Amino acid sequence: MDTKTANEKPANTKTAEITRLFENYENIINRPNEKLPSENGLYHRYKFPVLDRSHIPPFWVYDLNPETNPFMMERLGINCVFNAGAIYMDKKYYLMARVEGYDRKSFFAVAESDKPDGGFRFWDYPVVLPQTEEYDVNVYDMRLTKHEDGYIYGLFCTERKNPDAPPSDTSSAVAACGIVRTKDLKTFTRLPDLKTNGAQQRNVVLHPEFVGGKYALYTRPQDGFIETGSGGGIAFGYTDSMENARVSEEMLMDEKVYHTIKEVKNGQGPAPIKTEKGWLHIAHGVRNTASGLRYVIYAFLSDLAKPYIITHRPGGYLIAPYGDERIGDVSNVVFTNGAAVNEAGELYIYYASSDTRMHVAQTTVEKMLDYCLNTPQDPLFSHRCVEIRNAMIKKNLKFMKTE
Repeated sequence: MDTKTANEKPANTKTAEITRLFENYENIINRPNEKLPSENGLYHRYKFPVLDRSHIPPFWVYDLNPETNPFMMERLGINCVFNAGAIYMDKKYYLMARVEGYDRKSFFAVAESDKPDGGFRFWDYPVVLPQTEEYDVNVYDMRLTKHEDGYIYGLFCTERKNPDAPPSDTSSAVAACGIVRTKDLKTFTRLPDLKTNGAQQRNVVLHPEFVGGKYALYTRPQDGFIETGSGGGIAFGYTDSMENARVSEEMLMDEKVYHTIKEVKNGQGPAPIKTEKGWLHIAHGVRNTASGLRYVIYAFLSDLAKPYIITHRPGGYLIAPYGDERIGDVSNVVFTNGAAVNEAGELYIYYASSDTRMHVAQTTVEKMLDYCLNTPQDPLFSHRCVEIRNAMIKKNLKFMKTE
């Protein structure tokens, strides 16, 4: 596969419209991003998305030959770019983006930059995903894990029509965990889909290390395509191999909880990050509101030796939709399945807003550990929340008087 990132202009650039298309595209790619002041002392947002539909090369969308496209119309339109897996390798940042066409079909494409906050340029071709015997109808939300066995694994949701639905039902679907592995993000080997006892799986993440000599997976068992039903929550399980991955038992480690940010459902985001204080997890939580489901991002720490045991649960959300992030195809949503840590300990959380575009939040591992270790856990009752807040206020007032 040709993975050049130059995206040269076509030889035929006679029309002003083609020239304009490429000029606008290059302006977007080369536009410097602006780090915004931190609102909470923990992370910085940036002014511009790191990826959206304007980052798509024009030759993915237009037939650039004026003879076959005399009016320079879009032939294969792109609706949005979102929910990207992320990995940092060889001092470069790579995003495995979910790209959705006007036809509602999603596919994967790699965008590369030597900067974490911008300059991402898609490789010339989207990913050609190998198929199993049962073709994917739709694919999305790939998590990338660099495993200690030497491979990079991509775990994603593969959606197929529910075979048990009557012919008149054209919306019922079955979600499963598809698996690929690679060493360079260019050549992928497709492995059989993950087998579990759950009816469906939409959020599955591979742990970066062996646990007890086995591969470890974070799953989310659910009864239906949308509704978690009797399932719900982040579970943990083992498989002997990834070539024929099967999790026989799923242990619930982070359950959904009434009247919290994860009262409807929750799921692991990117692969957890190893720190001196434990495994740092970044996840999404969903609650219901009068205007529909609201997705936010939260964090927690788990034990280094037993990653299925949560040691610290800071209460509330880490990132919630803000400003223009609330507007898009599916409003009031932030979602992450990608994060990257560089040699300096800088942590970049790549998150999508409203199923439309990709942003990045910049923090450090050190700050995230402080946040997880010292932020109070949700006590689950309003009066206890007030007690915790009043205790901090009392301490602060005493501190202020001594200043």
